[in-house]
Formats: sequence, C-alpha cells, structure tokens
Amino acid sequence: MGRILAIDYGQKRAGLAITDKDRIIATGLATVHVKDLIKYLKDYISKEEIDCIVVGEPLDMQSKASDSSRFIDPFVKHLKKQFPEIIVERMDERYTSQMAMQTMRDAGLKKKSRQNKELVDKISATLILQSYLEMKSLRNKG
Repeated sequence: MGRILAIDYGQKRAGLAITDKDRIIATGLATVHVKDLIKYLKDYISKEEIDCIVVGEPLDMQSKASDSSRFIDPFVKHLKKQFPEIIVERMDERYTSQMAMQTMRDAGLKKKSRQNKELVDKISATLILQSYLEMKSLRNKG
C-alpha cells in the first residue's frame, strides 16, 4: 500500500503533505512554486510509492466552487493526465488557512514565523490530508 500525498494548491505556491507508510499520520512535506510542481511530483513519485493524491477543493459557504477553482480545476486535470495510474481526489479545504494560523499560534510561533506563507501552505496541506484520512476512517467504520 502506497502513501497518500496532499496538495494545497495556490496561485503562487503549493503546500504538500504526505502520510506515513501505514496511512495514519499526515506530515508536512514541502512548499513548491506552482511552476515547479509537476517536476517536483514526478521526482518524488519516482522515489516513493504514491497511491492517491488529494487536492484541496476551495468551496464557499454554500458548498459551491469558489473563485479559486478557476486555476485549481485546470491543474487537477493536468495532474490526472500526468499521473494516470494514481487516484486523484478532492477534499474540502475551507478554513484550512485559518486553522493553520491557529495551529502556529497554539505552537507558540512568533508573529514573524506565522507570516511565513510557505509554512502556512505546508500546514494547510497537512490539515487537508488529516481531514481526508479521518473521513476515510469514518467511512470504513460505517
């Protein structure tokens, strides 16, 4: 069984997170400029067994696609084309940036560290992946 990789895709950067081999824990992996993302993923996937990629899905308060969808949806199509053997799923990413900021506050990070957008993106990807794992776990129990 391979790992699951999550992507918090933004206009400039993408935060990445990965599960452990047992798919129990989500850990921040990297923050990559979007223009380098496919190359990074090809390199990473050539070294690690990845069964599924979870991409954050930006929804508004009515659970409809938000404005960000216009640049994320084409990326997801491209991702599926580049990695046809890997399952690509979407996961609601509402509030992940706010939760990432709260996580950094709770961890005692200074204001300067909390302003590090790359760290926020990586933590957001980790939160997306952890939510995905929890959802899968609940489905398997039901």
